[in-house]
Amino acid sequence: MNIMDLYDDDDIDYMQQEDDWDRDMLLDPAWEKQQRKTFTAWCNSHLRKAGTQIENIEEDFRDGLKLMLLLEVISGERLAKPERGKMRVHKISNVNKALDFIASKGVKLISIGAEEIVDGNAKMTLGMIWTIILRFAIQDISVEETSAKEGLLLWCQRKTAPYKNVNIQNFHISWKDGLGFCALIHRHRPELIDYGKLRKDDPMTNLNTAFDVAEKYLDIPKMLDAEDIVGTARPDEKAIMTYVSSFYHAFSGAQKAETAANRICKVLAVNQENEQLMEDYEKLASDLLEWIRRTIPWLENRLPENTMQAMQQKLEDFRDYRRLHKPPKVQEKCQLEINFNTLQTKLRLSNRPAFMPSEGKMVSDINNAWGNLEGAEKGYEEWLLNEIRRLERLDHLAEKFRQKAAIHEAWTDGKEDMLQQRDYETASLSEIKALLKKHEAFESDLAAHQDRVEQIAAIAQELNELDYYDSPSVNARCQQICDQWDALGALTQKRSEALQRTEKLLETIDQLYLEFAKRAAPFNNWMEGAMEDLQDTFIVHTIEEIQGLSTAHEQFKATLPEADKERQAILGIHNEIAKIVQTYHVNMAGSNPYTSINPQEVNAKWEKVRQLVPQRDQALIEEHARQQNNERLRRQFANQANVIGPWIQNKMEEIGRISIEMHGTLEDQLTHLRQYEKSIINYKPKIDQLEGDHQLIQEALIFDNKHTNYTMEHIRVGWEQLLTTIARTINEIENQILTRDAKGITQEQLNEFRASFNHFDRKRTGIMDAEDFKTCLISMGYNLGENEFSRIMSIVDPNRMGMVTFQAFLDFMSRETADTDTADQVMTSFKVLAGDKNYILADELRRELPPDQAEYCIARMAPYSGPDGVPGALDYMSFSTALYGESDL
Repeated sequence: MNIMDLYDDDDIDYMQQEDDWDRDMLLDPAWEKQQRKTFTAWCNSHLRKAGTQIENIEEDFRDGLKLMLLLEVISGERLAKPERGKMRVHKISNVNKALDFIASKGVKLISIGAEEIVDGNAKMTLGMIWTIILRFAIQDISVEETSAKEGLLLWCQRKTAPYKNVNIQNFHISWKDGLGFCALIHRHRPELIDYGKLRKDDPMTNLNTAFDVAEKYLDIPKMLDAEDIVGTARPDEKAIMTYVSSFYHAFSGAQKAETAANRICKVLAVNQENEQLMEDYEKLASDLLEWIRRTIPWLENRLPENTMQAMQQKLEDFRDYRRLHKPPKVQEKCQLEINFNTLQTKLRLSNRPAFMPSEGKMVSDINNAWGNLEGAEKGYEEWLLNEIRRLERLDHLAEKFRQKAAIHEAWTDGKEDMLQQRDYETASLSEIKALLKKHEAFESDLAAHQDRVEQIAAIAQELNELDYYDSPSVNARCQQICDQWDALGALTQKRSEALQRTEKLLETIDQLYLEFAKRAAPFNNWMEGAMEDLQDTFIVHTIEEIQGLSTAHEQFKATLPEADKERQAILGIHNEIAKIVQTYHVNMAGSNPYTSINPQEVNAKWEKVRQLVPQRDQALIEEHARQQNNERLRRQFANQANVIGPWIQNKMEEIGRISIEMHGTLEDQLTHLRQYEKSIINYKPKIDQLEGDHQLIQEALIFDNKHTNYTMEHIRVGWEQLLTTIARTINEIENQILTRDAKGITQEQLNEFRASFNHFDRKRTGIMDAEDFKTCLISMGYNLGENEFSRIMSIVDPNRMGMVTFQAFLDFMSRETADTDTADQVMTSFKVLAGDKNYILADELRRELPPDQAEYCIARMAPYSGPDGVPGALDYMSFSTALYGESDL
């Protein structure tokens, strides 16, 4: 009977299908020996938890008792109560209970009955135990969305991946060298095995090391001997899977224990942190309350000081308290509340009971104590300020008296001497009027100071009433101020009368001085303006401008006779003043108070104006001649520029038409363009002549030219563009010839391409935009989707400018019509040289290709990285791709 007949099709999902070679092994004694030894050890590893074991797997399970016990141990569930009788029927009943329990776990057993187990059928018993191992030890293994056998295999591969000499691909020959078992142990417990000393060619040592270490340190019983694995060509897969699953569960259990320990440590760490926060809160609360208890009595002390200095010291101490001592306590109180809230939140999140501080240390208790502190602080500050204000009032009044008295005394200093002066006897009328104004201002100032004198007396009276200690000196000083005030009043009246008498005497002379000033000032300004205009340097750029200046100058000369009459009248006023002074013996101190202009100055400036007029005449004549020469230079430049500019424009347009129109072959067009280029170059002497005229204009500092719209910069740019355009057009024709010859394009095809391009170049610019290009391709039979058109645009417009030149259009159409090599063809050719391998060797390239081309390939081919490669292998595939670019593949 085949062992696979024991399972229903639904149960094969988590078990590997056996191939023909594996099914033939069912009768192999070596296979049966390995399974019997492995399954027995596996069963005992679980039965020992119940204090028992088996010796013979087909005999010890016949009564069903240990079979039921095994299922209870590995499932953690209770089975039906077993029959304790020794009869066959009791044994069959017990085995059926075990088989029913297995079936209840989703395993359908076919072609196996309790009678075969009771009868000691070895193969059926081994098949049943394998079913149990699959269901309870292997089926629940899950690694990266794979389970059962595949999951266990993937777990082994992941764990042994860092070990370069271990390659787990199955559960038979991959484990023969023993390194797989050693790698699993070393990955999880590196201290148990010195992996670096193991050798792949010593499987017996490797296997014995792994099995002994697993049994001694990992509690994995020895299920196989090293000879069982090394001595067979292909170790039994089920035995190996059973053994390896024990390693999986051993390390999985260790990971669970580590996770549990981490959870406990995390819980303890949270608890320890919370306890530390509680201790910190209690200490911080105690320290803060003690500071408040010590501070409040100090703030409630209201004993006043007798001096301002002592009270200011108290205020300074209070400021130190507010600035230095209290802010840290404010921070402590805020931190206390933050810690309390943080602690309560952590306790709530970790399902701990809320923290209850000691008696009197609640946040509310601290807030109440803090409120009492701030109440005492506010009252203390108000008391300090009131006391300081009281002492400041006395000091302020005394200082105010001293300041006002000092200001008044400083103001009166010298006032008596000033009022007794006789300076008005030698003063002019303007000075008399100024003295009168000054005296009136003094009288106003004197009246204003009356209020200050009264304030000084009032302050002295208040200081007397407040028993100021220095009242006698205050009273003496106040009396002296009042006496001096009365004397100043009498002197002020006497000086006012003397000034008014002198004023009337000088008013007549003053009227004449005023008349002189009124007429001399504008005439003086006119002369100064005339001198400034006559000496002003002028900058003109045209004949019209210099003619305007000459006309204005002639108009100015016509006004000179009338100006001379005004000069004579002004000098007559001055002569009349001199006659009056001499007649009435008036004491005239100083000059005319209304002007600084005198007759000598008027005559000197008039003479200067007369000298400047002919000098201005000569300068205007010379400038007129210079502007005539500049106008000649402008016309000379304009006459040439107005010819050269249109000539350049016409040539540019003709070149544009030549590049678009098709007349003759490309060679004919090229010959025509080169002759055209020669005729353009022959025009260069006229450009040079224009440059010379432009240099003369610059040297003459001529900045505009109304006779032409062309500047030398325009001509230069146009000439350079003309040379560049003809050279570019010739180059395009040369490139078209190269393209035609390289791609084998006929003249008829080239003409057809040019005709299509010109037809869709609607703007006649030599460039098609993307829409015109798309319309052109459709007219030529292309069936274009968006992706295909985008691909073509990336070829003809790699810079994404949104336009297609004729050269790009020609290159594209050449590639579309010509027969060219492709990357696939080159790659196929290399594969032929390589003998149908995926790589090629340097010697093969040197043998098949010319030396220079072989070395070119060797220098640029990357090393081959495929699994079938050999030392020195080169990757000809990526090299072929690079030759043409990805777009050609």
